[in-house]
Amino acid sequence: MRLNLKEVPGKVPPRGTRIISGIPVGMRLHNAERTMESIISFIEKRLFLKVNRDKTKVACIRDVKFLGYSFYRYNGECRLRVHPKSVEKMRARIGELTSRSNGWVNERRKIALNQYIKDWVQYFKLADIKTLLITTDAWLRRRLRMVIWKQWKRISTKWANLVKLGINRYKAYEWAYTRKGRLPLF
Repeated sequence: MRLNLKEVPGKVPPRGTRIISGIPVGMRLHNAERTMESIISFIEKRLFLKVNRDKTKVACIRDVKFLGYSFYRYNGECRLRVHPKSVEKMRARIGELTSRSNGWVNERRKIALNQYIKDWVQYFKLADIKTLLITTDAWLRRRLRMVIWKQWKRISTKWANLVKLGINRYKAYEWAYTRKGRLPLF
């Protein structure tokens, strides 16, 4: 692959200034080392920019993380998925938003969750995230049930609210008096 970079118009920025951080360049593996060295020398000698060699690497397409995305091949084409570190960060943030100890009322929690989830999905809309969203939705619903169950605190409150939701009175009694600390169904 031949990479053609045009000269930066106007003044050349002082040494150490970063214009762009991390651009993946796709190519065959046997050409990668040689091409990387030529690109680095061009950036350092012609553009007078500093390249961080610790962060610069030649890697397989599935090991590359770029702006929260990772890449994979499917039927001969390169596709996007959400990088596992981004998924971990998303789950940690949702865990903070659904924490029982933050003292939020349910309305505030609902607004914060809606905002965060909409922004996250909008950012990663180019990736293949259908199964990830299904599993995350199930996990989030379990977290919300946990918050509500803990808010009901007393056994009589649990029983009365379960009956209001249409649960059989005997099952509601059984679930309200459980010593497990959670709904045994979920």
